Amino acid sequence: MIKLAVYGKGGIGKSTISANLSAVFAQKGYRVMQIGCDPKADSTALLHGGSRIPTVLQLEREKGSGITLSDLVTESESGVICVEAGGPVPGVGCAGRGIINALETLKKLGAYEVYKPDIVIYDVLGDVVCGGFSMPMRKGYADRVFVVTSGEKMARYAAANICMAVQNFQGRGYASLGGLILNRRNVADEDAAAAELAKDFDTRVIGAIDRCPEIQQADDMGVPFVNAFPACPAVQQLRQLADAMLAECGGL
Repeated sequence: MIKLAVYGKGGIGKSTISANLSAVFAQKGYRVMQIGCDPKADSTALLHGGSRIPTVLQLEREKGSGITLSDLVTESESGVICVEAGGPVPGVGCAGRGIINALETLKKLGAYEVYKPDIVIYDVLGDVVCGGFSMPMRKGYADRVFVVTSGEKMARYAAANICMAVQNFQGRGYASLGGLILNRRNVADEDAAAAELAKDFDTRVIGAIDRCPEIQQADDMGVPFVNAFPACPAVQQLRQLADAMLAECGGL
């Protein structure tokens, strides 16, 4: 089993990339589990026709200690096993704590042993990297962390903070940095800026996705763009990214 954590600031496209990676891995015949670790709980929506699934926090509030794995897990039509951690009511409680609680609940109920995924993708909000938001990096969860960025200043700033956190945690046996994913926004010197950021953290840009209108169209349709527009140039880039991520983790 290979476990990947995809981090990035809000709005950078990490959930779109994560859902499309899940779709590509499923097309390759792998058993995939995607776990959304963002309080918005929209990580897996593209795998369910644009609909959001019930979250772990929501279900625990409703069912308490009687909650089961079948309550928490929803399987998409393409066979991707989907879970959303969820978050507290806005303005009440800690979103990071929700991630900790969700991942601990999945582990306690034996989710990985029951569903036996080949690949697990944690899709994590990276505007802050503390408390629960660092949970997927911890020992026993992700093997590698991949950080989504663009050439925009704030995206690179957030990516640098995430990379710094990964390096700081590494001595504790946490996940290591697998590389940057460049989600192009067509800003000046974008590739050079991403390459420089990667060099600062002794890593590489492991893949790049062009900005294509088909990606937004597929988002509006509520489906992965790799399924809706197979001829889109970004699809081949996404497939290459998927292969590079597996290779970085030693392959299956």
